[in-house]
Amino acid sequence: MTERSHVTTHVLDSVIGRPAAGVPVILEHDEVGNWVMIGSATTDEDGRVNNLGPVALKPGRYRVSFDTATYFAEQEVKAFYPEVQITFDLGDAAAHYHVPLLLSPFAYSTYRGS
Repeated sequence: MTERSHVTTHVLDSVIGRPAAGVPVILEHDEVGNWVMIGSATTDEDGRVNNLGPVALKPGRYRVSFDTATYFAEQEVKAFYPEVQITFDLGDAAAHYHVPLLLSPFAYSTYRGS
């Protein structure tokens, strides 16, 4: 079993009430105004990504981007948001950061998970 990454995510399709499998996800770090990709993955059958980059990250500003256009196209659903980007501050290098996404074709929400 591999260790989970410092940042993980879980995408739920709130319209169908199920996990959103097959969503491409990218993790980036802000390095003096330039976003640098440090990891990428695709959500599994449970809508989760547990291997999104390294197991340890330094404090700083990070961004998780979700390619929602790919997901909705595979579902044959017309959607308004082709991409969702969530920017957050990782302030505690010892804490795990879980960034869930609740998704629908015309809205989304997120929160700090555990």
